[in-house]
Formats: sequence, structure tokens, C-alpha cells
Amino acid sequence: MAPVKFGVGQSVLRKEDDVLIRGKGRYTDDFTPPQALHALVLRSPHAHAKFTIDVSRARGLPGVALILTAEDVGDLGDLPCLFNLEDNPFTGPPYPILVKDEVRHVGDAVAFVVADTVDVARDAIEAIEVKWTPLSAVTGVRNAVKGDAPQVWAQHKGNVLFDVSIGDKKATEAAFAKAHAVAEITIVNPRVIINFMETRAVVCEYDARRDHLTLTIGSQGSHRLREIIGGMVLKMPLEKMRVICPDVGGGFGTKLFPYREYALAAVAARKLRKTVKWTADRSDHFMGDAQGRDNVTTARMALGEDGKFLGMDVDLMSDMGAYLSTFGPYIPHGGAGMLPGLYDIQAFHCRVRTIFTNTVPVDAYRGAGRPEAAYVIERLVDAAARKLGMSVDAIRRKNFISPRAMPYKTATGKVYDSGDFAAHLKRAMDIAQWKEFPKRAKAAKKQGLVRGIGLASYVEICGTMGEETAKVELDQNGDVSILIGTQSTGQGHQTAYAQIIADQFGLPAERVHVFQGDTDKIATGLGTGGSSSIPTGGVSVQRAANELGKQLREIAAEALEAGVGDLEIDGGTIRVAGTDRAISFADLAKRPGVDPSKLNASATFTAADGTYPNGTHLAEVEIDPATGSIAIVNYVVVDDFGVTLNPLLLAGQVHGGAMQGIGQALMEQAVYSPNDGQLQTGTFMDYALPRASDGPAFIFETHNVPCTTNPLGVKGAGEAGAIGSCPAVVNAIIEALWREYKIDHIDMPATPERVWIAIREHQRRHSL
Repeated sequence: MAPVKFGVGQSVLRKEDDVLIRGKGRYTDDFTPPQALHALVLRSPHAHAKFTIDVSRARGLPGVALILTAEDVGDLGDLPCLFNLEDNPFTGPPYPILVKDEVRHVGDAVAFVVADTVDVARDAIEAIEVKWTPLSAVTGVRNAVKGDAPQVWAQHKGNVLFDVSIGDKKATEAAFAKAHAVAEITIVNPRVIINFMETRAVVCEYDARRDHLTLTIGSQGSHRLREIIGGMVLKMPLEKMRVICPDVGGGFGTKLFPYREYALAAVAARKLRKTVKWTADRSDHFMGDAQGRDNVTTARMALGEDGKFLGMDVDLMSDMGAYLSTFGPYIPHGGAGMLPGLYDIQAFHCRVRTIFTNTVPVDAYRGAGRPEAAYVIERLVDAAARKLGMSVDAIRRKNFISPRAMPYKTATGKVYDSGDFAAHLKRAMDIAQWKEFPKRAKAAKKQGLVRGIGLASYVEICGTMGEETAKVELDQNGDVSILIGTQSTGQGHQTAYAQIIADQFGLPAERVHVFQGDTDKIATGLGTGGSSSIPTGGVSVQRAANELGKQLREIAAEALEAGVGDLEIDGGTIRVAGTDRAISFADLAKRPGVDPSKLNASATFTAADGTYPNGTHLAEVEIDPATGSIAIVNYVVVDDFGVTLNPLLLAGQVHGGAMQGIGQALMEQAVYSPNDGQLQTGTFMDYALPRASDGPAFIFETHNVPCTTNPLGVKGAGEAGAIGSCPAVVNAIIEALWREYKIDHIDMPATPERVWIAIREHQRRHSL
């Protein structure tokens, strides 16, 4: 069958957008069943404190239905951490559903109030009597590992969860011993708060007749939440719980995890035998949801006289916050495996320490360890270029893994299957007119501005969530339905999966219906994370559609009295090739005597290895030295995603991810006071998010080399924009500051204040 206009590779408009832009989307907070009760959480105002609590007066207020404290939920399981080390297993501290006696971060949950209205619940919160005895708190990993630092958990001395090594320390030491020069950086990857459009919410309905709970939650995966909240926390049979995910307004990793409020709403609904609803406001979000990044890293590169990378040594400290979130310790440990980047580095060693502080727990945020790794290696490569007096592009080309070396096993054990890294670097430089940059810098200087240009060539790993099953069904009207356990949070799954079906059956997108996020309708599912939906779920959809196509041909062959090999499928019709003899999908579905099992097919796919998208980001900035303000005046991305499913969806993913990275590079940072652990950026008055005016007009292209380990050839694209953007922008800023002032370091976020101070300090030193 010839490619169709709505098939794979075509720029099909998102079919889900019509409903959303008309305001007809259905998010969790849009769902309020009749007589639903409303809940709020009482949170700690202290980062570390002992406390006693008395809720008796609050319980007596009119309209208050229930108040839960730790005493009421003592039989529940803790929120689990689903990661451990094989060689050095650790035991994490408890992460209770409600805290008893001692809180460990501002926002820690101590009570759950259920009332007739939100206002009544708020009055009850204020009526709860808590006597606080503040304790010493610690924030920031550098402070936490000092010998005299306050201890977050007595059983974790020095506030360290684990201290492990990755790679070959002896070989790395040998590489440094013979090095011509050594480049070294110490950088901070700041903590960020993941502000999706829709805050978290849960509605829990209880069916007393069946002793059954239905939770409606805006999350990244219904099955995982049921397994954790139902099976591990509530300790109930999974068939007694249904989880439904309606429209979800953004996730970025943070909505993948279970949270306290989901279990609390379930307990309250069961006790009261009524529906309970909780919706986070932004303060809840800032103080209660997992946050991202927060690493301090020292990295060194051993350099040969010819500019070759001989070895890399890294010391990484990662902030876990006060508790271990679902995948928290995995993020730095797994991310460390990507530290060699796109470079042929034979000797590598990394020390990874995970540190407790009196702050909100840290977990996966778009990229989950890979943006942190890319930021380290790409900052270090630029430092190596300055050390040797080489250009930043030349040192990259000198050390890139060549296409001829594929498959290439890195020093950390990752196996890159495909790619042409020098090609996308060259293409990005050509688009940006790299050779003409000195002229643009000279023109900017006449205007009193300092212009800089920077590169970041990244690689990431994705598609490793595990197995995903898709079921494809022929509907009675001849349309096709897909049931799959992935979960769209705005990426466009309805459209992407429809395009895969279009390739098989020639159906337009409006005749394909995708169902996700319902544990009663869909048997299994991983949810969405790690850019796995298309590399894994897409393969399952394609294989299920292939199988359904075979079955439909068999039915049609009997109906048309023709051989199966003589039939072709197009536009929801099966015809005998070269004739007008045909039967529609609708007639097939209604054909008497057809075995119903032949009208659907399922397929499961598990990736044997991850896919490795890669690419080059190039940023050009102008700095006003009088104010420190930075404007991005040119931004080019050339990516290798293996195969492009939908160019429009892909561009949207790259633009969105790049803007998140730009936000982190220039303005985003969660700041905790060092003395008392107060979150000083707890609202949008103090926490800056990028607006449209902060972003450039992106120029985006692909230079795809099909993935050899994925049946679709795709490499995953959901997180890539956030991985290449931070180092590209910061490298551009440092290039400008180095050329003009010999300033070779600035940490994210490169705010106007920080840039202005760096320039003033340079001028002060040179005026003495």
C-alpha cells in the first residue's frame, strides 16, 4: 500500500487539540460528583521539628467530616522507593503517608482534613493545634556533608544514603598520570520546581456494596499508581481498586509517582463511604510535589597533546531531599552512565553520592539524569578546548565516536547502535552561519553588547521502561480502537498511534480511537516516562495492527471468495487487487458467524536495549554588560531521532523541551534558606518561569540515522530538547564572557544579577 497522507512521517495535525482549544477537555478537577467532600492537607511550616498535634477542636467544627493524622493511618504502608543498587543495596528511611512526631521538610504532611467545602476544610486546618519544637535543619549537599551538619536521619551518618563508584578507577588514574593537560570544572545543576499547567488532583469514589474504590487522578500511568497505592500502601486486592486518568495537563516525570494525597483520599472515602476530592493549589505543589535536578559535580578530563580525551573522572553529589521518592536515587546513578556523552573516552570513573537534606524529595524531571550528564560533559568539553587553545567544534570532532565504530560500547557499558555525530554538528553550524559569527560579534559590540555562541552535542538513552501491550480492535462501525497502557500528558498519543494505524489500514485519524488510563478497560500498562511511549508502545500498536490485518484478510477472503494473498487494505476497505470486489471494515465486523476474537489482536513489545537519540544544539546570545541581561538571538537544533513519526509533533516536543532547558539555564531555581530550610521561592512571585518572549525563534531539523535496535527505527524524542539546551545556552554565555573578560565560569541560572556581578568583579580586579 502506498504511503497515505495521514500515515507515519506525515505532518498530521493533532486530533486531540480541537476539544482542548475549545475548553472541552476533561481534567481531574473538572470532575466533582454530587455530594463530594473536599480535602486539604495540613503541612509543616518548619524544615525540621518535633511536634504534637491536637485535632479535637477542629473535628467539632460544623461541616468537618473527618480529620486523619498519623495515628489514623498507622496500618498503611509507606510510599516506596522502587530503585536499589545490585552491588551495594541500601535501606532508605520510611516515607510515611502522614508524619508522626517529627517533620523533615517545609510542606511535610501532618494531617488530612475532609469537609463539606474547601472553605470549611481551610477553617479546620487553622483550628488544628500543633505545638512545634524546631530542630536544626540543613539544605544543600555541600552543607549536608560537612562534619558538623545537622542529621536528617540518625541512621544515615553524614546524611549520605550511598557512596558508590562507577567505571574503572585504576585505568582512569593511569590516564591522568600520562595526560598532557587536565581540564577541570565544578558546576551546580540547580534544583527546579516542575510547574505543569494542571496541578495534581484526585477524586476517590467508594462503592460500599462491592467495597471498591475508583480513583480519578491526573497522572502519567494508572496501573503503576494502582499497584503502589492499592497494593503496597493500602494493602488491598488490586481488583478492589480502579484508577482512571482523564486528560492530563502536563507531567514531565513528576506525575508518574504516587503521592500521599491519593492514599489519604482513598482512606477517607472508605471510612466515610462518600466521595472525597482533593486538588492541589500552587502552594501545595511547591511544597509537596517531587522536585528536579540539584547536583553539585566536579569533573576532570585528561587530555592528550593532540586534543584527544584520555580519561574522565567525576565526583557527583545529588540531593535526595528528606525522603526517597519513587525513583529518586536512580536519577544520579543512572544518569552517571551517560556522562561520557558522544565521545570516545576509554577510561572513566565516577563517584556518586546521594545526600539527604531537609527539603522536598527530588525525583525524575524531563530527562531524569540525562540532562544533568549532558550538562557536565558539554561544559567540560568547552573547558578542555579553552585549556588547549582549540576551537570548541574541533575538539568535538576530534573526539566524537565515529559512525564506523557502531555499535560502540562506552566505558559505562552503554551500547550506541547508530549515529553520525559530526554530521549534525556540521549541519547546525552551517545553518547558524558559524563562520560569520565574528562579524556579528563585532556589530554587537558597536551597540554596547557582548555576543556569544555555544554548542552542545548530546546523547541520551530512552525506551527502557519495560514491556508494553497494545490491543487493536475493529469496531462495529468499521473504525479502529486502540487500548494501551501508556498515558498522554499532552504529547499527542491520539495522533501518533492513529498514524501507525493509518499505515496499516489507510484510515484517517478521525476513525482511530485511542483509550488510555483506565485499569478496568486496559489490562496492563507502564504509563509514560523515559520517552518510551512511541519506541515501545508504538511497536506494540504496529504489531497488533499487523496481526489484526492478517485476521481481517482471512475473514474477507472467505467473504470475497478470493485468496488472502490477492487482497489489499486501504481506507477501511479490503478489496481484491485490480478489481472492484471489496468489503468494508463495517461489513466485516457485522458479518454473520465471524469469530469475535478475530476482530481484535494484541501484541507486547519489550526493548532489548534502549534507543540513543542524539543531536546538536547551538545557541547565540547577546549580553548587555550594563545590566547583565541576556537575549537569545539565534537557536539551532539538529537532532537524530532515527525515524520521524510526525514532524509537527516532533517540533513541538523539541521546542517545549528546549524552552524548559532555557528556563533552567537563565532563570529557574528553587532556593531554600541555609539556616532554617524555608523555601524562599515558594510562589510565582519568586520562582521565575520562561515566557514566550524569553524564547528564540527555533530553527529545527533532523539528521536521522535509523535505530537498529528498534523495529520502528525510532529513538525517542520527548526529553531531548531539555537535554541539549542547558549546556548550549550556558556555553554561549561563557564564550562571550571569556572572550571579552576572561570569565570562564558561571552557574545556572545565569540571571542578569549573576552575570552583572561577574562582570563587575572582573572589572574590580583589573582596576586595582
